[in-house]
Amino acid sequence: MYDLTKPFPDDERFGLTSQMRRCAISVPSNIAEGWGRMSRKNYIQFLRISRGSLFELETQLIITKELKYSNNSESVESLIIEVSKMLNSLIKKLEEKV
Repeated sequence: MYDLTKPFPDDERFGLTSQMRRCAISVPSNIAEGWGRMSRKNYIQFLRISRGSLFELETQLIITKELKYSNNSESVESLIIEVSKMLNSLIKKLEEKV
């Protein structure tokens, strides 16, 4: 995400650039925090929060494409789809065990 947002305009430094970087960091951070809570219920909740950050990032990526800030976002889009599938699968499996 840092490489993708590096060429963004300077006036986006505290806007879209910052927001996209925070979302990207939020995804694994929430997974880790949920796991650290040592409770299945809390873990599922933090996985959902992580998924929300991922969807937020996906929306911001669409905006960057509309603004023509990035021409090479396909790899990030693919990663978002892959991580989304993994989170959905993990949430579903954990919910089945509750």
